[in-house]
Amino acid sequence: MQPDERRLLRALAREGLTVTHSGSVYTVRLTTDPSAPAAEILLPSELPLEAKAVKQLAQLASAHHPDGGGVCRVCATPDFHPGDAGVAIGSVVESENILIPAGTDINCGMRLHVTDLSLDSFLAKKAAFVEKLKGDYLLGTRDVGMSASAMAAMFTHGIPAWAHEAKREPLGRMSLVDWDQVFREAMSDDLVDGLGRPFPRVYGQGSLHGSCGWAPPDLVPEDGSPVRDDGLATVGRGNHFVEVQVVDEVVDKSRAYQWGVRKGQVAFMVHSGSRNVGRYIGGLWATKAREAWPKGVKYPESGIFTISSRSDLFDQYLAAEATASNYGFVNRALLAELLRLRLREVYGPSVEAPLVYDLPHNITLPENGKWVFRKGACPAHEGQPVIIPGSMGTSSFLCVGLGNDRWISSASHGAGRAQSRGAMGRFVRDEAHAKALGLEGVECITLREERRIEEAPNAYKDIRPIIDAQVKQGTIQTVARMRPLLTFKA
Repeated sequence: MQPDERRLLRALAREGLTVTHSGSVYTVRLTTDPSAPAAEILLPSELPLEAKAVKQLAQLASAHHPDGGGVCRVCATPDFHPGDAGVAIGSVVESENILIPAGTDINCGMRLHVTDLSLDSFLAKKAAFVEKLKGDYLLGTRDVGMSASAMAAMFTHGIPAWAHEAKREPLGRMSLVDWDQVFREAMSDDLVDGLGRPFPRVYGQGSLHGSCGWAPPDLVPEDGSPVRDDGLATVGRGNHFVEVQVVDEVVDKSRAYQWGVRKGQVAFMVHSGSRNVGRYIGGLWATKAREAWPKGVKYPESGIFTISSRSDLFDQYLAAEATASNYGFVNRALLAELLRLRLREVYGPSVEAPLVYDLPHNITLPENGKWVFRKGACPAHEGQPVIIPGSMGTSSFLCVGLGNDRWISSASHGAGRAQSRGAMGRFVRDEAHAKALGLEGVECITLREERRIEEAPNAYKDIRPIIDAQVKQGTIQTVARMRPLLTFKA
């Protein structure tokens, strides 16, 4: 243990936190709440322990409701870092009889497609492809309209119902979408888990039990008029992106073959979520949970207001979160469809770009009779694909989950930030600092120079030890590694 870390642990002790360390695992507990479970953090020695994140995790472990119910287990993945809403990024919580509202970035997640284009073929027409997709993602040329029935189906039942309705009355460029392919990809069960059971290529078929009643009113017009939603098929800010990659290495050849992945393929990865809908529903429920807190009971120091299973709000919240989650699944699917349409337009109508997998990482799910809330962490059940991006200058990884119960069948959703956006924004924006930022050789397609700086590779932790730590712990195994070619940032 380094002297700086010893000083940090002493400082945390003064704040009422007990932190012990064994190998790459830290155990954290609030001394003021001995009944709360200890929280475990998987953190390789190369990465720093962050005091704010540690405190947030310990407070999360002590979350409960005065009417009963609380947290059973808490852990954190190696991309662990502080969160803005009081919940550390990389947190995984198993609870009983309470829910922890998921914040505003509900069902942010990853989606991966592979193409039958070689790298040379892609590069030959890259400029034309980038220009067209830049228009769709950044300049407002995407022309995505939806019938009222398609919007209602999306909020209520997610991708399958939405694709069925959108096919009946497509608007704008949506008339060019292969809706049968979208439906098949969500419903297919051609993947097999560790017990030989089939499962679909979109987690949960991209379909949860939502309700139009929780959607923003302007997106479900009472007169049944078509909707042109400014949020659908948009990347979003922050660490969200669409990236074109090349499969650089295949580690597990058998599994990669089963999933349709091979070395040399051009691939594309989508990282986005529920956008304005998530902010609307998340903000609404932050207020509802606080207002429903029992009168006369002290507010939790963490600012985390749980929802009791004894309350009518319990099922209502699940429906509201599902509504935003369905939107997130569809948003990623549409971002992918815009890209597939441009691929066919530029490279020929026979170009295929099948889906490998789509999985969420900010969502509440029922698992083993309890509730599992993941914030900046993704499911990693046995046999399930796991998509872990690095940064726009470093490799991303396609892995397979191993269903490790110690870590609540979860894995990291990325590398995790090493520098805040504010800190990165203080860099002088000239080429002399490109090397320091890790931007040499990086092609970032954006209209905002500050986004390129804020999301520079060196703003993020090294992805390699994060992958290695999880492999060593038996949470994942590596299937393939992808190298970035270019990244779209809003």
